Amino acid sequence: MIKELTDCNTRLSSQRKKRQISPDLAPSEAVESYSQLSSHPLHKTNKPGILSVDVHQEKDLILTGGVDANAVILDHNSGEIVSTLSGHSKRVNSVKFVPQGDYVLTGSSDKTVKIWQANGDGIYECKHTGREHTGEVRAVTVHATNNYFVTASSDKSWCFYDLAYGDCLTQVTEPSMQDGYTSASFHPDGLILGMGTAESLVRIWDVKSQANVAQFEGHSGPVTDISFSENGYFLATAAQDGVKLWDLRKLKNFRSFSPYEAGTPTNAVEFDFSGNYLAIAGSDIRIYQVASVKQEWNTIKVLPDLSGTGSISSVRFGPLAKYLAVGTADRNLRVFGVPTASETA
Repeated sequence: MIKELTDCNTRLSSQRKKRQISPDLAPSEAVESYSQLSSHPLHKTNKPGILSVDVHQEKDLILTGGVDANAVILDHNSGEIVSTLSGHSKRVNSVKFVPQGDYVLTGSSDKTVKIWQANGDGIYECKHTGREHTGEVRAVTVHATNNYFVTASSDKSWCFYDLAYGDCLTQVTEPSMQDGYTSASFHPDGLILGMGTAESLVRIWDVKSQANVAQFEGHSGPVTDISFSENGYFLATAAQDGVKLWDLRKLKNFRSFSPYEAGTPTNAVEFDFSGNYLAIAGSDIRIYQVASVKQEWNTIKVLPDLSGTGSISSVRFGPLAKYLAVGTADRNLRVFGVPTASETA
């Protein structure tokens, strides 16, 4: 397994140096023209709230996890629900597509993670349930091999799972923590793991040795979300005080954004797949043009909270940054993007 992870890292690291931005990526002028394209009432009225969103970049499917304990898969192009995943007993805090294979992962406050797989009819069935955690599962992140994933929990531990069999291969506990993990993401090359904590820390783990190799301080409040750029050396972290950008080459914070008033947390942060754009969400959504460490990162677009709840919980860019999928504290998934000819007609 270690060899598989190392080989994957070597391959992806070498590819990253030659990485080309797609000519079909939405230009900044298109992102500036983003408006709401659609709204989809996917979750229950009596238990509103979308806590997590993910987008399948190849199939153009959108996945949501809700307070109502369900996860829902939506076909972005048709606007039709593909499948509703029911099986958790409490809210679904984190959802992820596995980019290869018809797998979906859901982490819940019921202390479990579920592995779902599509059958021949496109209906997703639960194949495995992981029950290693003694606290709520707050984050799920998929390794670049698409063969493994990690869960992060309020029980002060993270688990490394085999996807095909649903086995927890190792569980790493950090007794010194007070209130466990709040967010998690693999680096795109797969050998380091970023974890946000309730104590305002960002911990960087070496996956092979399960050693905590770095720790970033400076946030206030729980670290609500983290996102690695596909360039391999930028990390964005969100918390009560806004967003911090870190240069992994020097392990330093090089820029901070405080977009909201004191008391309004930043709930989500997301680099698009190209690494050209960064979305930040709290009481509204702000999209920035990614620049270098020394250059200014300019705001391209501010999108309002149309739910009326004042809380945007999750954002994910669609393929080629053509749209942004948004989860809020009501039951509706909203899609903002560049209007097509049919949508403006």
